[in-house]
Order: sequence, then structure tokens, then C-alpha cells
Amino acid sequence: MPKKRSGGGLSPTQQAAKFLGVSVLAGAVMAGIALPAVGALGLAAKGSVESFDELPANMKTPPLSQRTTILDSRGDHIATVYSRDRTVVDLKDISPYMQKAIVAIEDSRFYQHGAVDLKGVLRALNRNAQSGGVAEGASTLTQQYVKNVFVEEAGDDPTKVAQATQQTLGRKIRELKYAIQVEEELGKKKILENYLNITFFGQQAYGVEAASQRYFSKSAKDLELQEAALLAGIVQSPSRYDPVNDEAEATKRRNIVLQRMAETGDISQADADKAMRQPLELKVSRPQNGCITAVKGASFFCKYVEKVFLNDPVFGKTKEERAKIWNQGGLTIKTTLDPQAQESVQASLADHVNKDDQVAAATTLVEPGTGKILGMGQSKPYGYNKNETEYNYSVDSAWGGSNYGFPTGSTFKPFVAAAALEEGRPATQEYSSPYDMEYPSPVQTCSGKQWLNNDRATVENEDESEVGPYRLKEAMAKSVNTYFVQMISDIGLCPVAKMTDNLHVVQGNGDKLPEVPAIALGSKGISPLTMASAYAAFAARGMYCTPVAIESITQKIGDQQKSLEVPKSTCSRAMSEQTADTVNTLLRGVVDSGTGQEAGLTDRDSAGKTGTTDERRNAWFVGYTPNLAGAVWVGSATQQVKMENISIGGVWHDKVYGGRVPGPIWRDAMTGALSGKEASSFTLVDIPDGDDREDEDGDGNGRGNGNDNGNGDDNGGLIEGLTNGGDGGTFPEPTFSLPEGWIQGSDNGGNNGNGNGGNWP
Repeated sequence: MPKKRSGGGLSPTQQAAKFLGVSVLAGAVMAGIALPAVGALGLAAKGSVESFDELPANMKTPPLSQRTTILDSRGDHIATVYSRDRTVVDLKDISPYMQKAIVAIEDSRFYQHGAVDLKGVLRALNRNAQSGGVAEGASTLTQQYVKNVFVEEAGDDPTKVAQATQQTLGRKIRELKYAIQVEEELGKKKILENYLNITFFGQQAYGVEAASQRYFSKSAKDLELQEAALLAGIVQSPSRYDPVNDEAEATKRRNIVLQRMAETGDISQADADKAMRQPLELKVSRPQNGCITAVKGASFFCKYVEKVFLNDPVFGKTKEERAKIWNQGGLTIKTTLDPQAQESVQASLADHVNKDDQVAAATTLVEPGTGKILGMGQSKPYGYNKNETEYNYSVDSAWGGSNYGFPTGSTFKPFVAAAALEEGRPATQEYSSPYDMEYPSPVQTCSGKQWLNNDRATVENEDESEVGPYRLKEAMAKSVNTYFVQMISDIGLCPVAKMTDNLHVVQGNGDKLPEVPAIALGSKGISPLTMASAYAAFAARGMYCTPVAIESITQKIGDQQKSLEVPKSTCSRAMSEQTADTVNTLLRGVVDSGTGQEAGLTDRDSAGKTGTTDERRNAWFVGYTPNLAGAVWVGSATQQVKMENISIGGVWHDKVYGGRVPGPIWRDAMTGALSGKEASSFTLVDIPDGDDREDEDGDGNGRGNGNDNGNGDDNGGLIEGLTNGGDGGTFPEPTFSLPEGWIQGSDNGGNNGNGNGGNWP
């Protein structure tokens, strides 16, 4: 083994080896540009020259990865996301100081030589041999650009990056051949432009525009002399010359660049000396990457947009293809998010629920007839610290939501009513609706196999005074459990399954709803976005539109921009106009004088339904106007909190239910979102009240007094007594109560398939 000299340098043998290596490289260079290689130099390079000739004629140049900008429906900025923070700019938009500085320090003979600087190679060879090490490199700016292309092509794969930067003769030869090609095809100015756009400047900044914004918060075209010299100096070693973390070292390096610019005649010595005396004067802009930086509380919506892009086949046949486009970036994504609606959603959530409360709230607003998601937010911010979460409670698990969604309680009952109306049942349909009963059995399913109540499971109403018979209007206003269980057993499970299929109502994990009678009471987990979109079909007089978040996408690749195809909302008829109008009439009564009074809007038609699940683990309000639908969920994502004797938003609640907490959130969110918007009206139908059960003396003590809202005073009348209970009444209890384990279930799904198994994230 060769020994080092006593002074610590290389031994003569090592120096010879180093010399031979450079000679081989020089021989390959000369051969590649058709210069004769003679003697020992040519022979040594022979194998390398053959490899050189075998390389492909054209270098594969991938599009430069850039930042992606996400905008709201008005074109205002929501967030910036990127794999690499880069904004490609033309050479004319880069300060002349910057152009001169990078050439002076990296390749001062750039405009005099070709792809390879033979003088530079020989000079480096001589200096390195004298020093016994690598004192000077010989790569031209063109060669450095080619190497950066290899690194860009490697992406974030550490193995490929290592291969692209490994110090081997083979890589240098490949780099040299492509450098020759690039010089012939692009010319000096384009090479310089490409180099300044591709190279890394530290602090997550790729390209000179991003670097200029990062260190000086200004565009690259506005860089002054001393600023340009600083950036040019960073390129050789971004970590060593990082001005943020080592100002002294960065200043020293900047001054070397300034002196070199004076030596090459780009600036005068006086200008160089003056610039050297200037402080760095950094104005650092911290990296703002990812949905966590989104404005107006739109982080969860932003993440939903990303999930849509990475999952929807319209953007690529495979996950890998879609991920490659997303990471390449350069996208401008205009979304459906309405800034007025989004601000209203966040303001309403902040007014009613604190981020450190035991429970969380999520709100989603959807436009009927288009499927556009106009607002999406929740009380716990996006993040990874205490009282923050990365789970989007508004969406299904495939889009970043909880594993199962959340049981919806009585907000599911309108789907049962719609199915019955479609089957021809009248809006005056009456059932005996006792206080409690066993689930009727058998019940027909779509498969023809009957559901049987083998366990003799029972269902009861919330209050013992809720004893039928009831008609649909009254049962919906009071949310009578036994009524809807009898309705679903009357029409069978298949019409309900078909209706929920038409409305695209699925569980939070994407599974279809089970064909069991308990779904009438909202026993299965569903996401707020799914519920808002389904209720939007009522508002749109029976037309269901799939939810969409993206309006348009343009992608910048080099100097070119192209439009990408985006997912479109697909609208289809889920029910007849007559059915939708009837449901709208029923649910309008809920907010006018029923359990949802606290959610009702005062300046326009509105309709909706409350829902509270077993042990008050979830509370809902889902409602709509003719031009906006929204769903609000309140509860614990883990499903472990029973909302009794609890403080939410600084307000004490002995019992929480859909009309009291979610209802006001919905009201305030909708009020702000619709401010200044047209106040359209529903097309209502006449539903008789049932004269045989009226409170004839009008004292308010007829059938209506046993409802969730307590006893009425002398306001009287059937509907007033049934749904309002007069002044001073109490508020409704939960809309249903199920046996232990019915909702939460066990790992196998609970009794008769009625429960959600496992834990809730």
C-alpha cells in the first residue's frame, strides 16, 4: 500500500494515480470533441472513449419541479405546496449582476470555451498535482448544469441522487458528452438561464427566483450587486455558506465573489470594495410549504384537494403517475372554495367551539345543483401539536378523514321518508308508533333474503309521552323513532338502500350501508361532506351532484402552459321533484317550529334535521336553503366523550343535542355564507295535518305537549302544540336510544350488523 509523505500529502504513487485519472478524463474529452488522442494518454482513455461513443445521443431532460399554487374560487391564494420550492424565470427577469456573479465565480471563461474548458482541465490537473489533492475543479457551467439535470431526474430517491453525484469516471464521461450536446442545441444564454433555474441555493430554495425570495424577499430581477454576489457564492456549498446560520462565512464567500468579478472586469475594483463593506442585510422569508400554511382555516380543504389529485384517475392511470405530476408541480389549481363561505364557516366554529374543548366540530357547505364544495373547516386546527389534528373530520377515510365517519342519528330519517314517498306512500302516511317496540321482523332486503330480529332487539322513543298513532309530518317534526322503524319495515330495506345509493350515501370507510332496520335511526358512521351532498339533492329538487373541489388546473412546463383535465361533478336524478318538494316541506317545519328552531334562518327559506346519537356521543344538524346545503357534526373523534355536563365554547351544557350546539353553528355559518346572496324559495306542497287529532280547545295541551320541547302554554293549535310546545318549554332529548353496544359495536360489527366495529380514530 502506498505511504503518505511525512507532511501529510499524497505519496508519489498516489500523485501518479491522480494524474493518470485526470489524463484519462482529458483523453476522453479530447476524443469526444474529435481531437486526436496520442501516446499513452490516448491508450489510457481507449476504454472510456468506447463508453463515450455508446452513450445515447440525446440527454433526457425532465421538466423542472416547481411550486404548486392553490387558489380559491376568486383566484386568491390559499396555499403553496411543493416538492422543491422553485419558480422558473426567464433570463431577462434575472438581475445582470446575478448573471455576471455566477459566471465569474463558477466559470469565468464560460463565453470563451465550448462544453469543456481544456485550459481549465490542464490548469486543474497542474494545480491538483502540485497540491497532492483536489485544489481546483474543472467542470464548466454547462457540465454543472448537466449534473443538476441528473439530480433533478433522480428526484427525492436517495439512491438515485447518490448515483447522479457519484465521483466516478463513468459519470464524468457521460456528463461531458451531454454537455457537448447541450452547448450545440441551447447556446450560452439558454444554458445560463437553465442553470440559474435548476441549481440549489440552500434553505429549501431551488433556482435563483426562490433563493432571492428566501434570503431577500424580493424578485431575482431586483437583486443588487452585493446580494447577487452572496447568492452566487452559496452555490458551491449551500450548507457551508448558509448566510442564515453562518453570516461570517457567507460574508467571506460573498467578498471572494466580488473580488473575482473585479478581476474578470465585470465590475470596477472600487465597486467591489464598496460592496464588500456592505452588511448582508438579509430579509429572510421562511419556507411556506404545504396545506398547514393555508389561509382562512382552509388547511383541511387544501389537503382534500391534494388527496383528490393523488386518488382520481383523471390525473393519471396509476398512483405513481399522479404522484409524479403532483411532485413535479408547476400547477395552478383554482378550487371551488368560496372565501366568503369559508370565512363564515371558520368564524362560526370559533364562536361556538374552542380548539381545546373535549369535543370537536366540523362543518361542510355544498352548492346544490353543482356539487361545488364552498366551505370546509373544523374547530381543531390542522397540525401535529396538542389540540391539533391531521384528520379531516368532514370527509371519508380515503380522503384523509376518520376511519368510519360518525353516526348520524335522526338526520338519516329524511332518506327513509324519501324512499317511502318514492314507493308511493302518501305524505299523510300513519303508523301506530308506540313508545317502545321490538324491531318488526321479518323485513325484506334487496337480495330477497329477509332480515330477522333473532335477538329480539327493541327500539323506543325518547319520551314516554311519545305514543302514536302519528302521521309523517308530525313524526318528522318530533323525530319519532318507532314511526320510522315501522316505515322502513313497511316498505322494506331495498327502497332505502336504493335511495341512499342514488344519494351516494356510504359509510366513512367507503362501504355500503348494511340492510338492517337500525339504519333508519342513523346507527352507521357517515361523513359531513356525504351528508351535505345528499341533503343538497333535496334543495335541488331531487338532483344529486357528486361533490367537486377543483374548477381548473394549469401546469407550467418550461416556457409552456397547458390545461389539465379535472374531475367534473356528475348530476343525476335521485328522486322525483314531488318527493323532494315534500321532503323540503317536512324539513322546513323542523326549523320553523320543530327540534331545529335554533338553526332556522330568519331572512330566507331553510330546512333541516337534527340528530343526536346514543349516549350523546354525536350531535348533528344538516340543513339547506334552495342555494346552499351544509352539515355540522359535533362530538369526539374517538367516540369516547358523552356530551353531558360539558363545557363547549365556554358554554355549559347539561345535555347536548343537535338543535342546541350544531344548530347554531349551522345557522351562523349559513348566514354569513349567504349574506348578499339571492333568497330563493322552496316549492312547497300541502300536507294535511290530520283533523281527528287536533287540540280542539287550543290550550296547547293536546297531543303536541308530550314532545321533546316540553309542555306548551295557551298558544294552542296542532302544529304549534306538536312541535313548539309553547313558550318556556324544555329542549328535546336525543333522537334515539339503542341497546348497549348497538352503535359502537364490537370488532365484528355489533348485533345484527347494526354497529360499527373497532376503534374510531
